[in-house]
Amino acid sequence: MEFLTHTQKKTYDRDGYLLLERRLSAEQLATLHDEIDRYTAKARGLTEGTDELDLEDSHQPEAPRVRRIKLPHTHSAVFRDMMLSDTILAPARDLIGPDLRLHTTKLNMKEAGYGAAVEWHQDFAFYPHTNDAVLAIGVILDDMGPENGPLMVFPGSHRGAIHDHHADGYFVGAMDLARDGYDMKDAVPLMGPAGSISIHHGRIVHGSALNTSSKSRRILFYEMMAADAWPIMGSMTKFTDLADYDSRLLCGQPRQPRLADVPVRVPLPAPPIGKTIYEIQKGLHARSFETAKG
Repeated sequence: MEFLTHTQKKTYDRDGYLLLERRLSAEQLATLHDEIDRYTAKARGLTEGTDELDLEDSHQPEAPRVRRIKLPHTHSAVFRDMMLSDTILAPARDLIGPDLRLHTTKLNMKEAGYGAAVEWHQDFAFYPHTNDAVLAIGVILDDMGPENGPLMVFPGSHRGAIHDHHADGYFVGAMDLARDGYDMKDAVPLMGPAGSISIHHGRIVHGSALNTSSKSRRILFYEMMAADAWPIMGSMTKFTDLADYDSRLLCGQPRQPRLADVPVRVPLPAPPIGKTIYEIQKGLHARSFETAKG
């Protein structure tokens, strides 16, 4: 174990999540905040999203509202350096092994007063793999409390089924919580001071409410898997060829696929609209959270 204790590893295996408080220094946080400001400044004057920025439905060119910075590691050295640091990779290696491959990155921008909700879902429903050594690490960039839409999880749900994320015959990237036997009162919010890190298993049921508070709630997510977890056909994992796929190794060596007895659903037929989870989830009828107003 490089960073985590054996007790933390057992807790993760049992519950499917961890919260590590104050993992980043004040200097690291300041650098990340400055980089976010650089991106949000680009949103002023935009009438639609770009390859880098996903905009809130309530965005106006003169009153910019950014919902997500997309794939930040591909166009920001700051976010890429953080991804490759032991701050991120050491706890991941402790949980799923020394050979890690990147799935994707994103910076969800729940700005004060309107930050969009994310409906209940399981990441593994979007990208099923040959085994479930799959996780997401969230860098908490602002103090996070119950009032500003924290990430919420159902402990132990990573050891259960992969639920149906379809509606009207299409994949919509979200569950019907009541149909699948969950009660929101049993969800646990992952809250902590800025600079903390959350880790959640790829199969755990999670979501987050609208941020209606006066405080921002921004999280930088690095999603990754063990190098022996290979995408199943129909997964939303994108790559062009083996060289491209192996270029996503974060550390260690490429591995042959390891096939494990894990539940799988394939996210097909593809959603008729949207490329981000916010757009895809608009196809869900049984919503659990309010949507942002103008």
